[in-house]
Amino acid sequence: MRAKSIKLMPRGSNALNHSFMMAAMMTSRNSCQFNYQKVSSQTYKRLSTATEQVAIVPMVTSKGMVLATALAVLLLTGCQSKPTNDLTSITPYQTSTRPNDNRNLDQQEIARVRTSLAAQYIRKNELDTAQRQLEKAFAADSRYAPAYDMMGVLLQQEGSRLNLEKADQYFKKAITLDKDFEQAHNNYGVYLSQMKRYREAAEQFEIAGSALGYEGRIGALENLGRTYLQLGDSSAAAKAFLRALDGNRNSIIAHIELVDLLLEQQRVPQAQRLYDETLILVQGQGISPRLLLQGIKLAAAQNNITTRQQLAQQLLSAYPLSDEAKQLKTWLNNPEAPWK
Repeated sequence: MRAKSIKLMPRGSNALNHSFMMAAMMTSRNSCQFNYQKVSSQTYKRLSTATEQVAIVPMVTSKGMVLATALAVLLLTGCQSKPTNDLTSITPYQTSTRPNDNRNLDQQEIARVRTSLAAQYIRKNELDTAQRQLEKAFAADSRYAPAYDMMGVLLQQEGSRLNLEKADQYFKKAITLDKDFEQAHNNYGVYLSQMKRYREAAEQFEIAGSALGYEGRIGALENLGRTYLQLGDSSAAAKAFLRALDGNRNSIIAHIELVDLLLEQQRVPQAQRLYDETLILVQGQGISPRLLLQGIKLAAAQNNITTRQQLAQQLLSAYPLSDEAKQLKTWLNNPEAPWK
């Protein structure tokens, strides 16, 4: 059976505990939350060339521009969801320096370059210098939408209460200036998710995820699915993840989330098929604690004692302090209890 044919029944109000923390390895399902404002400087990519866009991981373009991509994402992108171990994070910020109309090209180019320089300084965590570059971008072209979007990213990255409040207006301004600026919709959704305004975030991710031709569309759909998980709507989440798979069968995030959703519905054969596909996608990267725990659950559901024991030993040996290891220990002490 193809994964896109799977239909899930809504579950209760159990949303994932808040995590989505960007990490080297994925942690448990319960660690997925929107917590991305403190992206480290190592995660930023270099300043793009004159014909490229500038991005903060992952980098995605608006329509009609050529760019270098940081991940094959999602989000976030040769193929939009390149296999990665960082599978608990929501698709991060996306930035663009695309002009949005035919105003004075010289002024637009100044604004574009200043915005690109700001992205470079953000990469170095030189936020004050980045802010000064963006002020110069506004002075050159006060209607340059990517500069407002970048300022929103900068303020959110700084993370103080006052700057988080200011960021909201900058994202809104970018969208007002260019309603077809899909990256701004996605970035605003990321911001709203961090502020726990999940229903508003879902609206923004839906806009970006429905924009055919937008290279960050798959990432937006993955974000949409995880937002619905936060809202406790597993049926809507499954639909979003299936849409992501329709657009990119290599979406690891969609695979992993659907495996958990199917396990919760006790649809073990479908979950096993998706799990096997996931293992193929992550070959060579090492298996994460979350994937190990999923394998243990699948083996237990199918009474495959040998596989269950092998995977359990691997999880406890390789990731003894992980949340998944703690869940496994709790379950081993009481095998009749449900997984938590």
